[in-house]
Amino acid sequence: MSAGLRRSFSDRRIAVVASLAILSLFALAMIVVRILYTQSPEHSGIAWNLLLAWIPFALALLVYERVRAGVTTPALAAAAVLWLLFLPNAPYIVTDLKHVGNGGSVPVMYDVILLSAAAWTGLLLGLASLYLMHSVARRLVGAATAWALVMGALALSSFGIYLGRVQRWNSWDIFVRPEPLLEGLAKSALHPLSHPRPIAVTILFTTFLLASYLVFYSLARLNSLADE
Repeated sequence: MSAGLRRSFSDRRIAVVASLAILSLFALAMIVVRILYTQSPEHSGIAWNLLLAWIPFALALLVYERVRAGVTTPALAAAAVLWLLFLPNAPYIVTDLKHVGNGGSVPVMYDVILLSAAAWTGLLLGLASLYLMHSVARRLVGAATAWALVMGALALSSFGIYLGRVQRWNSWDIFVRPEPLLEGLAKSALHPLSHPRPIAVTILFTTFLLASYLVFYSLARLNSLADE
């Protein structure tokens, strides 16, 4: 790869990170203004959700950069597992849209923009991180297997969103509270038909995320073709 082409790829990554950071800062600024105006910490938890949404993107970028440099180590495999574990935190923010209309003294339109900006940021961070890991998978295992891994990641992420929103589990609970988490998952796995809600939510979110990723993937590929 020529130096000019490498520099072009690097500039694109910088532009993506910068634009996502700007969108995140916009959402955070709206949260700060809301807190100052209402003297209430309502919606402050979205700031934490945004921070969590950046973790899978940062991990995916790390794995992508190292694999492109020809480095494959057990540490990178561990980073990929952590990426999958934290991936649900990014699209999870879409579910915070349920709080629209709970603004109290704040105009509903303000909360619509705040929550939409946060949800859009989280979704983009998740899709961008998936695109990076998809590129890594294509390089390592081929196109067909890479798409199968994408589907698996989206399904697991969707189930993770259900665990977070409905069951109130967190990604780090697998480390700090593994036994109750695994016991609950085992019960659901043994009697799946007696738990239709998680199945329905998982299918719904998987479909939504897959459709969103196909759009994201098509636009990214179109941009690559335009530069050829």
